[in-house]
Amino acid sequence: MAGAVGARSRKVVRGTRGESERIARSGRRKRIFVMGLCALALIGVTLIQVWLRLQVVQMGYVLSTISKFHGRLEQENRELKVELATLTSPDRLEALARNRLGLVPPEKGQIIVLP
Repeated sequence: MAGAVGARSRKVVRGTRGESERIARSGRRKRIFVMGLCALALIGVTLIQVWLRLQVVQMGYVLSTISKFHGRLEQENRELKVELATLTSPDRLEALARNRLGLVPPEKGQIIVLP
């Protein structure tokens, strides 16, 4: 009878030990899985951070280029305004009319005012 009780207890111990090993393995798998997910999340966040930083740098280059272009356009606009003012000045137009076209100021009888 002592042998039968010992055999039973060994089976129970073996079953308990096997079950505890299975639970331990299951727990290790869960930890490894969770750690893997955390590692993947960390890698994903890092990649997103790098991508965002590259986008910021690229937008900085674009902004710099646009700013330079804007400055050139403003300078050209100022130059064109000066040229327009020069070309449309009354003194210049009067000199061109006299020299190129031979025009003279009208005399008193040549001006007719319409009602």
